[in-house]
Amino acid sequence: MENIRIGIVGLGRLGKVHAFNISQNIPGACLVAACSLDKRELEYARNQLHVEETYSQYEEMIENSNLDAVCIVSPSGFHAEQIQLAMKKGLHVFSEKPMGLNIKEIENTIKIIDQCPNQVFQLGFMRRYDDSYKYAKKLVDNGEIGELTVIRCYGIDPSSGLESFLKFAKASNSGGLFSDMSIHDIDLVRWFSGKEVNRVWAMGKNAAYPELDQVNELETGVALMQLEDKTMAILVAGRNAIHGYHVETELIGTKGMLRIAQVPEKNLVTIFNEHGMVRPTSQNFPERFREAFICELKEFVECIQKNRQSEVTAYDGLQATKVAIACQRSVDTNQIIDIK
Repeated sequence: MENIRIGIVGLGRLGKVHAFNISQNIPGACLVAACSLDKRELEYARNQLHVEETYSQYEEMIENSNLDAVCIVSPSGFHAEQIQLAMKKGLHVFSEKPMGLNIKEIENTIKIIDQCPNQVFQLGFMRRYDDSYKYAKKLVDNGEIGELTVIRCYGIDPSSGLESFLKFAKASNSGGLFSDMSIHDIDLVRWFSGKEVNRVWAMGKNAAYPELDQVNELETGVALMQLEDKTMAILVAGRNAIHGYHVETELIGTKGMLRIAQVPEKNLVTIFNEHGMVRPTSQNFPERFREAFICELKEFVECIQKNRQSEVTAYDGLQATKVAIACQRSVDTNQIIDIK
């Protein structure tokens, strides 16, 4: 079978991860085109990844008859429109989360996706492809910890990235802390429980970088959630983990509990020195979820090759975004928000 020919839009930090993986780590795929407004990023694509076709306009790239699929890693506000345009061109689509920044545009995007049953659409919820999370999911599904009662998620970016995020927030709309970061944890809550979130109460605080107030962004946020079967979920999201990239999930059931990445360990090394006993920790998401990013794109390519749809659907993106938007609304109004 011939390689699936993929074009990518967006070559920032995550875009470079996906671009490298498509060009080097995904059997059956090749990176044939790249799009970015940044000339340096296009130079990276040409010089480091040997991409022959580069574009500054997405609409031009998807006119390329040599494309089978696109990988969308542009700023969040462009996702919905770019998904729609690619689907209408007959291309398969892998898109990073979120699908969009408001419910209406996501619903309109889903209508177009549903009109293209022979094209694959997959959303980038990579934690579902992480070995530790997959192992925990099997344990939960097999009833090893009984009925779920509480799910607790931490998702905190390293503080080293706060200043660059502030610059980004002044120029672009991230969708807010819950849509930009907690959406992964929201997806995990739905994935592990098999239930929908129907009520949220959220709050937030800017302490290390009060300048985030000026761009309507949060440094740290917390959300308490109630699922349709009364299961409870607690999310802690932030951008100020001094020790590195901190992602942790706890599942409490009637027969036991599971913790995934209680300590965000980088490797199996323990350092003994003047600081005591030190365990190195992951410093960023490309490092922590390196294999998961590869596995999700392998799944995308395999879905195209075998003419089947991905288990990570547009509906998952819609439901997670509904919850994320409700969390932000709760922060803004200081009220408990019911989700319909």
